[in-house]
Amino acid sequence: MPLSFATNMRVRFPLMAIGLEVVMIVLFAFFVQYETNKNTSTNPNSTELPAMDTEKTMESYPHFQDVHVMVFAGFGFLMTFLRKYGFSGVGINLLIAALGLQWGTFIQGLFRSHGQRFQIEIKNMIQADFSTVPVLISFGAVLGKTSPIQMLIMTILEIAVFAANEFLVFEIFLASDIGESMTIHAFGAYFGLAVAGILYRSGLKEGHPNEESVYHSDLFAMIGSLFLWIFWPSFNSATASDAEKQYRAIVNTYFSLAASVVIAYACSSLLESQGKLNMVHIQNATLAGGVAVGTCADMEIPPYYAMIIGSIAGVVSVFGFKFLTPFFTTKLRIHDTCGVHNLHGLPGVIGGLAGIITVALEKSDSTAAVSQVAALGSSIATALVGGLITGAILKIPFWAQPPDEDCYDDSVYWEVPMRTEYDNRFHELLDHLPLEREA
Repeated sequence: MPLSFATNMRVRFPLMAIGLEVVMIVLFAFFVQYETNKNTSTNPNSTELPAMDTEKTMESYPHFQDVHVMVFAGFGFLMTFLRKYGFSGVGINLLIAALGLQWGTFIQGLFRSHGQRFQIEIKNMIQADFSTVPVLISFGAVLGKTSPIQMLIMTILEIAVFAANEFLVFEIFLASDIGESMTIHAFGAYFGLAVAGILYRSGLKEGHPNEESVYHSDLFAMIGSLFLWIFWPSFNSATASDAEKQYRAIVNTYFSLAASVVIAYACSSLLESQGKLNMVHIQNATLAGGVAVGTCADMEIPPYYAMIIGSIAGVVSVFGFKFLTPFFTTKLRIHDTCGVHNLHGLPGVIGGLAGIITVALEKSDSTAAVSQVAALGSSIATALVGGLITGAILKIPFWAQPPDEDCYDDSVYWEVPMRTEYDNRFHELLDHLPLEREA
């Protein structure tokens, strides 16, 4: 099949995107509203929704802003490390998040309202942003090997599975996971790995010329890392039930992140030739502390405990990038482009285990610890099953997926400038010209 026909999205992508947006508008018309008038009805059988405290809900807006920056700028720029895939990294991230937050608002609201109409508060918007994060994590596992159409499909399917697992963890198991190490990070990573396994391309086993970074693409990715690192305390504390828990979540995340940075730098130097630092490790493993401390961030743990968790996560993440990622690609036939297993999967599991240990030590009743175990198991199991099913659907040869030779290349789906990189020969010439002294 000619490439021009196989990857041509002119009909399929607009139809799917417009169709999905129309569906969202219809669903919102029937189920979603915001409070405009106080409900003064005293009738217990009234169908009016209870009045919302607007002033109280607006107190969450600063946290919403921080989470919003993480979703759109942090994750977006983190995906721009590939030298010819920057448009797709940040652009498809925007598309996924924009569609996902609408679908997440609806599907999460439907679970919590048991199928009834529901109101939108700022915390609903935070949760909607949260629902997009697992998809953005999974996107990292298949980065460069999928089409925008496939990502629209994965967004709808993954958020539906995510919302079901989240309802199971918080409403049925009554588990604690304030920063959602298990329900977002571990879930998103293992969902993405399952999809990547199904979509594995043997032709890319030995690598691809475009699957590498250049100096400026790594700088842009580092900007994304910094956005995520700075705002992660807000992510882990945004949905805390009271001010005391929110304060603990902020402090514990703050110090866990700091510890993971120091340890990640140390481990990167230890493992690389001549003790040099690897930018891949610095962009990712420095964030592992925020992921790993998420489950127990609001619990009564001392700051040094959070620092230990962050340090362990930093070690595991760097070693994962160095040894596990190549092993997964060559032996398990799972090609994880961004290494999401090392940033989100393993630290998410560490966070789940830390939560189990903390709850077991805090409470004499073993039921709470069992709930934490069930939450971790459920998050991984539903992610794997959902990812395998989603991968099978995405493998259908109808979604304009790129051939092996055109993976990791923006020009397949984007109009790109004719001149995309600086002329290296020009810079080499400048380097050899003698500098003239100014008069």
